Amino acid sequence: MRETQDLVTIIPWTFIAQICNLFIQCWLIKKFLFKPVCAIIEKRRALADSQIQDAKKAKEEADAMKADYEAEMAKAKETANSILQNAQKDAAARSEAMIQEAQTQAAGIKAKAEADIAQEKKKAVNDIKNEIGGIAMDIAGKVIEREISEEDHKKLIDEFIENVGEAS
Repeated sequence: MRETQDLVTIIPWTFIAQICNLFIQCWLIKKFLFKPVCAIIEKRRALADSQIQDAKKAKEEADAMKADYEAEMAKAKETANSILQNAQKDAAARSEAMIQEAQTQAAGIKAKAEADIAQEKKKAVNDIKNEIGGIAMDIAGKVIEREISEEDHKKLIDEFIENVGEAS
């Protein structure tokens, strides 16, 4: 039983040596393991922070580029609208000019037609005058051929008026 007791008993010098050994190991682990690991972790943290900062800058630049793009698009739309309005104004001016030209041509055609009508009217009046003159000659010839009584005279006048009315 003594052997079992030796395994369980605490030997003071061994205990002190083990405690010192533990402190030495902790110090060595801290100096050679934890400090380098902490330094590496700190470097990684700094790298991650710098990458986050770079990402933020890139995002800000992208937002600025997006704003510039949107401004350019708005400017392009405004220019397109301006061109479209100018084209519409030009088309309206051209159509107005074409309408004016058509109205001028129509007025010219109407004036020519009226002149032709007036000329035809003069020609018709001259033809009627010639016809009336011929009728008057016929009447005068008839009057000369026979003596006219009052009743024949009225009859000739009525006949003359009817012929003139038909001619006009």
